[in-house]
Parts: sequence; C-alpha cells; structure tokens
Amino acid sequence: MSDNPARAILDVRNLTKRFQGLVSVNAVGFQLREGEILALIGPNGAGKTTLINLISGMLAPNEGEVWFHGSRIDQLAPFRRARLGIGRTFQVMKPFPGLSALENVAVGALFGFQGGQSTRRQAREAAREWLDFTGLGHRADQRADALGGPDRKRLELAKALAMRPTLLLLDEVMAGLNAVEVDEVVTLIRKIRDRGMTILVVEHVMKAVRNLSDRVIVLQNGAKIAEGNPEEVFENPLVVEAYLGKRRH
Repeated sequence: MSDNPARAILDVRNLTKRFQGLVSVNAVGFQLREGEILALIGPNGAGKTTLINLISGMLAPNEGEVWFHGSRIDQLAPFRRARLGIGRTFQVMKPFPGLSALENVAVGALFGFQGGQSTRRQAREAAREWLDFTGLGHRADQRADALGGPDRKRLELAKALAMRPTLLLLDEVMAGLNAVEVDEVVTLIRKIRDRGMTILVVEHVMKAVRNLSDRVIVLQNGAKIAEGNPEEVFENPLVVEAYLGKRRH
C-alpha cells in the first residue's frame, strides 16, 4: 500500500489526553488507509480505549488533531462524527434492555451516516438485514437483555453496522469468546471489510490480530512503541518486552 496521505481516510496527529496529570494517550499519531484493517494492541492500561474515545468524540483531546476524509473533526460532537461515517462498538456493552434486538439495531439505522434511514420501516428493514449478516436473525424479536454474551457482542456489532459507517472502530469485540467464536468473528470482520468499510480494531486475542490485520500499532503507557505489519511488530523487542517483561540473561 502507498503511504500517500491523500489516501488516508483517518489521520490522527499527535493526540494527547491527560486525566488530572496522568497521561493516558501521549502524542500518538498514525494514518489509516481506505479498505485497511488496522489493529491497535497493547497491555491493559496502555490507552487503547481512550484513543478510540478520542477518535469517536466521547473524549476531547488536550492536544492534537483528528482528520477524517480530509476534514478536521476533533471539535465535533460524537453524533456529528457518526453522521460523517464513523461507527463504533463499546467494550462494555449497553444495549437498550427493554427493546428487542431488532429495535436496538433499528435505532442505529435511524441515526447513522448522513442522518440515517428516513422512516422507521426502512430502519427496521435495514436492521433485519444487519442482524442476518451478523448471525442474529433468529434472535430479532428477543429482548436485548435476554441475549447471552456472544450474542450481545454480535448485537453490538450489528448496531454499529446499521449506522452505515465508512470507518468502523471495534473495541475488543472478541473478548470472552471461545476459539470457535473468535474464528467466526474474524471471518465476519473480513466480510465487513469486503463491503467497503475501513476498520480499526482494538484486540487482545493475538491469533486474531495476526490473521486479520494489515498493520498493527502497539501502545504502551499511552505512547506508540511500534507500527508495521504483524510479522515485524511481533518480532520487535520492545513489543515482546511490553507483553512478557524483560528477558533474563
């Protein structure tokens, strides 16, 4: 792939976030190219979810900029970023508990890219399509709070997809899944990319990261310590040390 900035769908420039003096994200910068799957990894507390929150608008940076399709967006509210085409999942899933799976996804369809679907009927039709796509079609009429963990993960993904994003931010969508379920989600994410979406995925399942991502960025203590293809990143001594600790001689 070319490193031409003109091809970047997302351009993060020196983002910094401090919480009462604690630096959670420290001058992080990178570009995400259209059609790419970029994995963001690092130990617990490295700043991964904070970075996702800065990109999606849940948090405001102390310093730095976020550019999307060539326009600066770091001053925009989250809903405005969503209408520009940025969708996301949340690590802590919070569906609307009193609504069915179909109704949960229809909410996303109503308020997504360019304002979402114009009518409730269109939103429900779109929601059913995304539930089928994520393997939840048979749960469409079930209350969201009655779904098990893996199905809630799929619901979270379907809600984000219903917003028709061009950039999808995935925050640990494989956490808590068994090996078979992880493989299913990897296949699903590839299908999402094949539909024209660009993906930034935060993940701890290293097998999935190796098999799925075009590039990997590693954070430690809020700072970027490595970036490249999976093979070179996982051989990087700084990355090995970050995950395993210093080797004894």
